[in-house]
Amino acid sequence: MFDQMVEQSSTLLRRLEISVAEAEKRTGKNTVNMQETFTVYLIETRPIDAITDGHNPAPDSLWRRYSEFELLRNYLLVTYPFIVVPPLPEKRAEFVWHKLSADNLDPDFVERRRVGLENFLLRVASHSVLSNDKILYHFLTEEHEWKEVVYETGFQAKADSRIKALSATFRVKNPDKRFTEMRHYSDELQSITSQLLRVRAVSHSEWSAIEKEMGDGLQSAGHHMDAYAASVDDILEEEEHYADQLKEYLFYAEALRAVCRKHELIQYELETASSDLVSKKHQREELATGMVRTFSFKGMTNKLFGQEAPEQREARLGLLEEQIVEGEETVKEKTSECQEYVKDAWVDIQRFKEQKDRDLREALVSYAVMQISMCKKGIQVWTNAKECFQKM
Repeated sequence: MFDQMVEQSSTLLRRLEISVAEAEKRTGKNTVNMQETFTVYLIETRPIDAITDGHNPAPDSLWRRYSEFELLRNYLLVTYPFIVVPPLPEKRAEFVWHKLSADNLDPDFVERRRVGLENFLLRVASHSVLSNDKILYHFLTEEHEWKEVVYETGFQAKADSRIKALSATFRVKNPDKRFTEMRHYSDELQSITSQLLRVRAVSHSEWSAIEKEMGDGLQSAGHHMDAYAASVDDILEEEEHYADQLKEYLFYAEALRAVCRKHELIQYELETASSDLVSKKHQREELATGMVRTFSFKGMTNKLFGQEAPEQREARLGLLEEQIVEGEETVKEKTSECQEYVKDAWVDIQRFKEQKDRDLREALVSYAVMQISMCKKGIQVWTNAKECFQKM
């Protein structure tokens, strides 16, 4: 899958070989001074230049916890809201197809997560924008004080609250049709992928159990049946890899929605600024002409208690002029911000769609080849079993 990625890779992946080489269970005290068991992952990096020159230097290495990967991704989400940021592997096992434990310290689960974390780093390091971020380089190469460097960026203060983003979704008056359709697509992608994962989780486990029962029940062909049941178990283990590829795009759906939500928030802020500017201009017109076209508490009090003094009126006009100038500048900035966001986001969404089509096509073809191989093996097994039945 990563052959094509490397061809399109950004500077970092061309300069640096990156891998998550192993995982290790550790015990220590957490932030509230309580004992806990956790897993750390060994990140190894090596300059590409040294490898191509015929040298084989030992890789630089450091250990990271899963929570540090989460911190890196949260930073990237906030700093690059127009990018469909690659997802992390699941924190706990979901949609299990085989015998994988739901325990996040289970060795099989930890191994799959290690592969997923490496996949995450390779995707980020192959992105033309994300790969050039200095924080990413610090994450890969600086073991100590990395968190301090991230927090010093102030990225948390830039994070839009979910409530604010949700409010914008329902209050935007003129949403961009392309982003609305993309949001609906992300919902459908998540729904269909999760349904597929659920269906396979049930059918494959039942399939294996059924075959084993048949193998135990037919003594004359028992060894052939058992061999086939064992082959189904082997296939199920291979299918976990396929399931992980599907899960990645299940989680990608949320990343895609985040890009759409950010656009809705920027669009809402532009519409609010534009509406406020129109309102201020109406107030200026009414104050300048003395004609109040709409009901207002100020207009009613003027009628009841008389008009304000000329000095007061001039002061209000002056204040409104200042506010209008500021409002025009705000609208200009928000318009530019929105246009720039749409341009950048749409470029990355198209990149993501091409990546998705390529990855899922490759995954489905590999899955089909695997099933063909299994079926050929099944035909041979059942041919042998048939001969046994005929001799009964």
